[in-house]
Amino acid sequence: MSGAQVPDQLSARDRLSLGQRITFSATAAIVIAAFAFAPMAAMVGVIAIISLLYLAVFAERLVLLHRALRDPGLLSIAPERARAEPGENLPVYTVLIPAYREPEVLPHLLTAIADIEYPPDRLDVILLLEEDDDETYAAAVAADPPDYLRIVRVPYSEPRTKPKACNVGLALARGDLVTIFDAEDRPDPLQLRQAAIAFREVPANVVCLQAKLAYFNHDQNLLTSWFTTEYAMWFDQMLPGLVRQDAPIPLGGTSNHFRADVLRELGGWDPFNVTEDADLGVRLHRRGYRTLVLDSVTLEEANSDAINWLKQRSRWYKGYLQTWLVHSRQPVAICREIGVLGFLRFNLFVGGTPLLAVLNPLLWALTLMWFAGNLPIIERLFPTWLYFIGLVCLLLGNFTFVYCNVVAARATGIGRLVPQAVLSPAYWLLMSLAASKALLQLVIAPSYWEKTTHGLGAADPVDVDELVSEPAARKVSHVGG
Repeated sequence: MSGAQVPDQLSARDRLSLGQRITFSATAAIVIAAFAFAPMAAMVGVIAIISLLYLAVFAERLVLLHRALRDPGLLSIAPERARAEPGENLPVYTVLIPAYREPEVLPHLLTAIADIEYPPDRLDVILLLEEDDDETYAAAVAADPPDYLRIVRVPYSEPRTKPKACNVGLALARGDLVTIFDAEDRPDPLQLRQAAIAFREVPANVVCLQAKLAYFNHDQNLLTSWFTTEYAMWFDQMLPGLVRQDAPIPLGGTSNHFRADVLRELGGWDPFNVTEDADLGVRLHRRGYRTLVLDSVTLEEANSDAINWLKQRSRWYKGYLQTWLVHSRQPVAICREIGVLGFLRFNLFVGGTPLLAVLNPLLWALTLMWFAGNLPIIERLFPTWLYFIGLVCLLLGNFTFVYCNVVAARATGIGRLVPQAVLSPAYWLLMSLAASKALLQLVIAPSYWEKTTHGLGAADPVDVDELVSEPAARKVSHVGG
C-alpha cells in the first residue's frame, strides 16, 4: 500500500525544474562575467544584495514580533470545557507515530499515549516502524500496547523518510481527524479533545491546527536552553505573527492536527522533502486552506549533544531549501495563489532563514575586518550609501534577533533562560555550520534523512531488555507483506 501521492510539480523528487536550471545558470554566468571584468564593482553589488536581504529579513521579524505581541490570535479551548465534552460527540481521531530505532524512548511514548484523555473507542493510534527495525518492534509488542494502538511495519523503499511512513499511516487511518506525534513527545493529555472541539468552531477553510512545542529538558545544558528559547520564539512569536499576516505557515514536525479528507485531497506528505511539515503548510495555503495555532503544548526532547543537534538542524535547513525551491518553480502561479506580498514573505521566511545562516560568516568576517581598522579594501567595498546600510544591519539587525530571543525567554517564565538568550550569537555559529552542511547535502544527498538520536534527555531511562516478552501479534500489521 503506497498511500497518498503529492503531484510531481510540487515534489522535491527533482531538485530543480528546467526553468530554475536555466535561471541559475544564467545568473551564475552573469556573476562570473561581472567578477571577471569588474571585480570590485561585482563585490560591492554582492555585498549590497546580501545587506538588503538581511535588512528585509530583520524588518520582517520585527513585524512578526509586533503582530504576535499585539494579538497572538491563539485558538484556546478551556480545559474544563474540553473535559466536559461528551465522548459520543467526539470524532474518531488517528494519531500517527513514526519511529525508527528508538526502543529506549518507547516506555515514555506508551505512558504519554495512555495519559491522553480521549475515549478509547474513538482513538486510533498507529505506531509506524520500518520493517528492518526489529529492536523497536520487539519492545513495542512486548509492552502489550492497548487495543487502540496498531503497530504497522512499513516496507522498505526509497526514500526512507518520516513522510513516507506517515503516508502509509494516512492510508490506514480510520479517523476523521489526524495528528502526528514523535516517539519522544509528551503531548498535553487534553490536546486531542481541544483540537476536535476547535475544528467544529473554526471556519471550514481552517484545516490544520498547529499546537505549540516546548522542551522538557530545557535545563540540561546551555545548548538545550538555547534550543528552548528558540522554540519559544518560534511558536509564540513567528508562527502567530505569520497567522496574523495571513502568510504561509511552515508547520512543525509534530502536533499538527488535520482534517483527514483534506490531507488526502492534497496527497499527504512529500516523501522526498526532509521538512515535509513546512512543505505541507505551504501547500495548504496555496490551495486556499488556513492554519491556526492551538494553545496547547507538546513537550519534546531538546538535543543536548552538539553533533546530534547539527544532524537535526542541517536536515531542517535542507528541507527549508527544498521547500523554497519547490514552491519557487512557478512564481507566477504562486503569486496568483497567495499574492505577491505572500510570496515575498515566503521567500524571506522559508528561503531567507537557511540562506542567511550560510551567509552570516561572510558578514562576520567583513565586520572583523572593519574593526581591524584602516583597511583600504573595506573602504572600497563599502561606499557611503552601503556603509550606512551595513551599519543598520550590524546594530539594529543583530539587536533585533537578540531582543526577540530575550522576549521569548521571558515569555517562558524560566528566569535562567534570559541571560542565556543574551548569549544567543554563539548559537548562531552552530546554525551557520548546520546551514553550510545542509547546502552541501542538498547537492549530494537531497532526500537523505539523517537520523537524530533521542533519549539523551530522558529523565527516567529504561532498560529495553526488561520489556521483552511474548509478542502481541494481533496488534501488528505488515503493510504490503
